[in-house]
Amino acid sequence: MYGNMFLIFGLGTTEIILIVLVVLLLFGGKKIPELMRGIGKGIKSFKDGTAGVEEELKDISSDKYGSEKKSAPEKKTPPSEPAG
Repeated sequence: MYGNMFLIFGLGTTEIILIVLVVLLLFGGKKIPELMRGIGKGIKSFKDGTAGVEEELKDISSDKYGSEKKSAPEKKTPPSEPAG
């Protein structure tokens, strides 16, 4: 699954291992779980936000084009009498 994604960027196994080691050296082993937790929360809030926007768009489109459209009742006029 992830192998195809890394192939797009031209990253091989050696490059990925090197990147992981550099991240470990920069942030330390204790800080990485906090970083991943923060990234996870950010992704979750982004998904929640996009879901909210999609829901609003669906509501707007159903109001504009939906069958729930309310129309004014038609007024019936009495038939005119023939001129005589």
